[in-house]
Amino acid sequence: MSEELRNLIERLALENALAFNGVAKAEAVLGKLLGMNPDLRSKVRELIPIIQEVTEKVNRLTVAEQAEILKRFGGILRVEKPSKQELPLLPEARDFPQVVLRFAPNPDGPLTLGNARPAVLCDYYARRMNGRLILRFEDTSPSVKPPLKEAYDWIIEDLEWLGIHPDEVYYQSDRLQTYYKYAEKFIEKGFAYVCLCKPEEFRSFEKRGEPCPHRDQDPSLSLSLWEKMLNGGLNPGEAVVRVKTDMKHPNPAIRDWPALRIDVAKHPRVVGFRVWPLYNWSCAIDDYEMRVSHVIRGKEHLTNEVRQSYVFKYLNSPQPVSIHIGRVRLEGSVLSKSRIMRGLAEGAYTGLDDPRLGTLKALRRRGFKPEVIRRVVLEMGLNITESTVKWENLYAYNREAVDWEAERYYFVKNPFTMIVRSIPQQVEARLVRHPSRPELGYRNIVLKPLNGEAQLIVSSKDVENLAPGSRLRLMSLFNIEVEHVDPHSKTVKAFFKSLEVPEKSSGIKLIHWVLPSDAVKTVVLMPDASLVEGLGESHLTRLEPGRIIQLVRFGFCKVEKVSKNVVNLVFSHP
Repeated sequence: MSEELRNLIERLALENALAFNGVAKAEAVLGKLLGMNPDLRSKVRELIPIIQEVTEKVNRLTVAEQAEILKRFGGILRVEKPSKQELPLLPEARDFPQVVLRFAPNPDGPLTLGNARPAVLCDYYARRMNGRLILRFEDTSPSVKPPLKEAYDWIIEDLEWLGIHPDEVYYQSDRLQTYYKYAEKFIEKGFAYVCLCKPEEFRSFEKRGEPCPHRDQDPSLSLSLWEKMLNGGLNPGEAVVRVKTDMKHPNPAIRDWPALRIDVAKHPRVVGFRVWPLYNWSCAIDDYEMRVSHVIRGKEHLTNEVRQSYVFKYLNSPQPVSIHIGRVRLEGSVLSKSRIMRGLAEGAYTGLDDPRLGTLKALRRRGFKPEVIRRVVLEMGLNITESTVKWENLYAYNREAVDWEAERYYFVKNPFTMIVRSIPQQVEARLVRHPSRPELGYRNIVLKPLNGEAQLIVSSKDVENLAPGSRLRLMSLFNIEVEHVDPHSKTVKAFFKSLEVPEKSSGIKLIHWVLPSDAVKTVVLMPDASLVEGLGESHLTRLEPGRIIQLVRFGFCKVEKVSKNVVNLVFSHP
């Protein structure tokens, strides 16, 4: 066996030992080795005795010695996972001078995991194909989908968190004169007209596939009515500009669709305008002017694509290539912006980052990494079917992303007081900050018995149903035997058994603990917005807000607020 391979085995054995209180397991080392080097499977019989020899040697060392030797090897060996196969290239890209994509949110609420899908895909293709990404706020519906002044900043903040930095940013509310200019051209050329039909009247013509009385009026009359729309001569609901299409089209929704209407509702960004473009008009004109080559949009826009095709036909311009994708669902969470905003107004949620929501702000608050969101989106690809994201997948991906940085700390939920007698000496617990990163050091907690007795705080779920004679291992401390459990007073009486770390095969349960003199109130906000209170070790008070940690045997959490007396955390996932 080469020296290089033997060193790798020793390194893996040291890693495994430090992850499990100084005791390495030969089978775990073998599994990791074969995972890194599948070609070695043919040599398993030769490897097993060498791995057993190395692990026995490592296990004879103290934890400090193991950490020191691993440090000389260069620390934990991090193996990057191979990247997944890239998504297919955008179709017909060669037909355009440059790939240009746009992410066009309506600023009427926060971005959710559902909105993240087109945003991430557009950014992915713009970067991969040396193109441009446009951020375009579609905010021209002041009464139907009224934009929120603060939502513009929410969206930019969320995109920055995702690592998305658009090349250009546009606000459709700044471009009303542009939409007016094209409307006048279309009216002049007979491509559009001003319709004075009441909505129910036009629906009757639409249903029968017949033109309304205004369709064939002279363009000069439509232009005169257009001026009245702009200057106040007509009121909301009395007139709309319609694009001429095919009144016999098999889909009635395509027949002479409305392009601009009168709307006098207040807008948060601009004043003095009373005619506003509807979605298909502003979208088509902008895609034309901004030279958008590809549009990644929800499949609910299939009809809109056909509507907009008439604008491009009249402009004698190719229409952007559309790639339709399915909606995204996040099981058990709310992704609908209208439901989110309604719930906020009714007091059902505490804010946009309420952990029950599927907003990017809520995911960020819980400690999910932006690269996890990108990974989930890219794995969905360009699938047109609806995709449901399972929390288990998000948890697994985020656990993989944060495990390396997350230091470990003790937290006791629903505390019981444990009184241990017959402790022969002072015991120092050396708690690793991270089982795989000895370079982060340790936390030393000293237990000083008085007349052989000491008190600890343990979790109710670990002890409340134990029978006398049950044995436990207080992690990194010592072994005990239970004498009596009193659920009413929440106390446990036990006596010291030994210091030695038991073999896994012994079946002795390992539990965590906190010393009363080293405890701080800790409150964890859970995914259902409930609060879990308990006691954590005092080292938690030294952490900066925003840090991701792992509470041993409880889960990963994000530090939200720290004071001398209380630590507030947000639960991420198990």
